[in-house]
Amino acid sequence: MSVTLHPDLAAAVMRDVVVSLVRRDGPALSAHQLGVFLTCYSVPGEHTVRGLAAKLDVSKSVVTRSLDKLSELGLAERRPDLRDRRSVLVGRTAAGAALLRDITGIAADTAKAWSPSA
Repeated sequence: MSVTLHPDLAAAVMRDVVVSLVRRDGPALSAHQLGVFLTCYSVPGEHTVRGLAAKLDVSKSVVTRSLDKLSELGLAERRPDLRDRRSVLVGRTAAGAALLRDITGIAADTAKAWSPSA
């Protein structure tokens, strides 16, 4: 199913989410960190540094630095890949799931405010 999103609504959703993250008590996420975070939490399946770099079309070092910060904040965790010991899997955390719920709630509230029946 395809959904058409008005460009003004898309910009409003992004603005409200980013402003909310900036206003939060605690550290703010960079665009790289937010991109890695959202990919880990919204794209199904297991993620590796190599896979995230490919999905985001950035270098592995960008993903690694972003994961360092996300791990420090408790928003992601690294664990060994038992099938390939050279690889590391990126895991989700309860704190990361809570942040994603906050982000999607903000986005939903913004979209609802834009609906014709609002």
